[in-house]
Parts: sequence; C-alpha cells; structure tokens
Amino acid sequence: MRNRLPRRVRVLGLLVVALVATPVVSLLCRVPWSRMPSLLTEQVVTDALLLSLLSSVLAAFVAVTVGIPVALLLSRMEGVLASVTRALIMLPMVLPPVVGGAALLFAFGRKGTLGSTLEEVTGLVLPYSLGGVVLANAFVALPFVVLTIEGSLRSLDPRFELAAASLGANEFKTTVRVVLPMVRGSLVAAGFLAWARALGEFGATITFAGNIPGKTQTLPLAVFVAMETDQEAALAMSVVLILISLGVLLTMRERWWPAR
Repeated sequence: MRNRLPRRVRVLGLLVVALVATPVVSLLCRVPWSRMPSLLTEQVVTDALLLSLLSSVLAAFVAVTVGIPVALLLSRMEGVLASVTRALIMLPMVLPPVVGGAALLFAFGRKGTLGSTLEEVTGLVLPYSLGGVVLANAFVALPFVVLTIEGSLRSLDPRFELAAASLGANEFKTTVRVVLPMVRGSLVAAGFLAWARALGEFGATITFAGNIPGKTQTLPLAVFVAMETDQEAALAMSVVLILISLGVLLTMRERWWPAR
C-alpha cells in the first residue's frame, strides 16, 4: 500500500491541475453550442478540416515510415555518435516551429539547397502546396515517432533475435518478422502521436506552406484567422481540435498509465 502524500503536496498538485484546466474550461464556456452544426459546416471550416485530416494522415504515414529505420539505427548505437544523432532527430521537437519552417524553406524552397534540384528533376514545388503542408507536419512529428519506437526497441530481450538468427533468419527477416511485430503497440502509438502532432501544427506550416484557404490553410491556421474575423467559428474549430487531442490521449492512456 502506498503512503499518503502530505496534505500540502496534494493541495499544490490539485491547484496546478486546476490552473492547467482553467484555459480549456474557459474556452468551452464561450463556445456557442447551439450554433455548432452551422459553424462547422461553413465552407472555410470544412475546407480547413478536410485539408487537416488529409495532410495529418499523410504526414503521420511519412513520419512512421521514415522513423522506423531511424529508431532501429539509434537503438543499436551507443556513445557520443548516438547522442549527437539523437539530438539532431529530436531537434524539431524543441525548435521554435517558425524556425523549423524557415529551415525547411531554405532547404526545400525553389532556391533552397535541395528544392531547386527537386524542381529541375521532378518539377515538384513544395512551398505553398499540399506537399509542403505534409512535409512541415512530418518534420515536427518525426521526433515523437522515433522517441516512442526507440524506447520499445531498447527494452526488447535480445535473445529473441539470437533465436531467430540461430534458426537461419537473416538480419532483414529478423527485423521484419521478429523485432517489429514485438513493438507493434509502439508503432501504433507512434502513428497516433504523429497524427495528433501533425494535426495541431501551426508555425512550420504557415512559414513553409503559407496560409492559402482551400489549399494550405489547415484547421489551426483557420482558427488563427477566425480569431480576428469570426470568434464563434474559431471557438467551434478549437473544440474539434481539443476533442481530437483528448481522444488520442485517452486512447493511449494504457501506455502511460498501466493498470496496477
């Protein structure tokens, strides 16, 4: 049986929880619930919602696809090289989103390090396009994928891989048929985290892909614009984002709060 916390600690903890909850509750109290159906069916809102859903799903797919080999690599690395590599991959998590968007622009813009070559070879222009939205979202979501999967990979018992190797499986088959199935739960969790992070991305998206209604204006960008022109629509869209975020957290609760 656990010892009871000191009363002052419990009171302080509850006060902090209340402080964090106050902004969300305040927002929900201002929502015009009776007008929600009409607000959410406005053209600008539906365009932003559909674009957000499409771009966030694509970004999550990209982040998981490229994040798996990175997580596998990091789980086998040690020492200074591993620390430096991990720091580079985690950088978008702590980097100001606007700076991340500017970095993407200098790398993948029409005159960027890679963007000019990409346009010459494929004719693809990423800035101010759906592809740019997906790239910006995947860029900020990738660290969450790598962090989630790498942690599970490092906790695996290496004897399973040794057993597979002793039965004649090569490294690729061992990874695909033994290692990845054993961290299936983490792969799913990484996908949900990447999707939720991509859905809420703002700074990198507006810097790299712009804020073009019907083309690159995602739901967070639409909320930003609506706060100046139509606060009721902004509140309605904010509720959608809050419910989605809360749903992701509750879906993944067992990964963070295991039953005892």
